[in-house]
Amino acid sequence: MELFDLHGKVAIVTGGNGGIGLGIARGLAQAGADIAVAARNPDKTRMAVEQLGGLGVRAVGVHVDVTDATQIQKMVADSVDALGGVDILVANAGMSIRKRPETYSIDEWSTVVTTNLTGVFACCHAVYPQLKARGGGKIVTIGSMTSIFGLDMGAPYAATKGGVVQLTRSLASAWARDNIQVNCILPGWIDTELTQGARRAMPRLDESVVDRTPQKRWGRPEDLAGAALFYCAAASDFVTGTSLAVDGGFSSSMF
Repeated sequence: MELFDLHGKVAIVTGGNGGIGLGIARGLAQAGADIAVAARNPDKTRMAVEQLGGLGVRAVGVHVDVTDATQIQKMVADSVDALGGVDILVANAGMSIRKRPETYSIDEWSTVVTTNLTGVFACCHAVYPQLKARGGGKIVTIGSMTSIFGLDMGAPYAATKGGVVQLTRSLASAWARDNIQVNCILPGWIDTELTQGARRAMPRLDESVVDRTPQKRWGRPEDLAGAALFYCAAASDFVTGTSLAVDGGFSSSMF
């Protein structure tokens, strides 16, 4: 058994057309997995599919808005039709609205929760029958440093990312009998479009992150690929319900 070989496996990566999602999708493709890039922006998805196809695997784009359960069901069905099945789900799609807690509207709160927490559950729920029918599979959820720490300019985001960790543990416990391993990656401060927006909103963030991170740099999307590959491959067959910080040491350092 090849511990890190994904040839013959099919992975759905939500939000896989940019940032962390694309970094993970590249890592899985390099290990041999065929990839369904599930996202909203068709132009970005097209470019991601071309890039992944250049790695010698099959890659397709499927449209999905993870706030819509019907679209999620169709995402799974379209991926199965195009690639023959599903073995892996990377539930990566997410968003944030950056404001002080007292300034959020309830609609804004609900938008973040529906995308980041309900959307993750809905994707896992939709893919479960496919994984069970294939005798098992892998689900990787994406948490955050805010799964551990509070964030004064992102209370709904932090609440959802804490919820993702608990959801991961619960699904891992429930679905172990079906040979489905469910684990969570906690990215540190990664240089993506999402965090570029955070740096604009919080001018001292860039310097603060570098100062706090022992490796003295921001992470890059490709830094997540190794952790994702481990969680998606046979190497992690006896690992489930865990959370792994990929943060350059940020969460291990007091200063």
